[in-house]
Amino acid sequence: MKSDTKRDIWRMVHAERAALVEDLARLEPEQWDTPSLCAGWTVHDVAAHLVDTALTTRTGFVAGLVRARFDFDLQNRRGVERWRGDSPEETLARLRRVVSRTSTPASLDTRLVEEVVHGEDIRRVVGLERVYPQEAVVRALRLQVRTPASFGGAKEMVAAVRLTATDAGLSIGEGPEAAGPALSLLLAVSGRRVALGELDGPGVAALTEPAA
Repeated sequence: MKSDTKRDIWRMVHAERAALVEDLARLEPEQWDTPSLCAGWTVHDVAAHLVDTALTTRTGFVAGLVRARFDFDLQNRRGVERWRGDSPEETLARLRRVVSRTSTPASLDTRLVEEVVHGEDIRRVVGLERVYPQEAVVRALRLQVRTPASFGGAKEMVAAVRLTATDAGLSIGEGPEAAGPALSLLLAVSGRRVALGELDGPGVAALTEPAA
């Protein structure tokens, strides 16, 4: 990856973080307790998770995964506990401080997955909307479909489905088609069932079932 492309991607990541900080600042305190689209987590929990992921380095990620006995979900829960403040204001201040961070434990596009998917985890349940840059959504979608489920991806799920992003001129995979906006496809392959109603085609059924 060329250095200028890296800078472009980091600009997108930082823009998404800043936009989410602005949206969170508009919420009433009780809205932070709203269950998010991320199963088992509230809006407050998701915000804390985004602090954790923004601060995580490759070395820190590996060390944390070892401490969690390679349980990815446990590692994430511990990160939430570590960075969730005693109040929404405290967590928001922490998130604001990491907006411009450039550390990542994995490929740079994972930062786009984090910001876009978790941004929707929050916004959709509190009635907020955002028009994401198409490039950010498409890059995140491409990464999710080649990432194993054990690391939060959908490689196994979409092994026999053709995903068609009707707003991006993009088709990925082979098999029965699931078609719709790129953002809806990204959310669906990230386990957000609320997005399934925004998709059409015989391949949608495959996105509702656990990978074999």
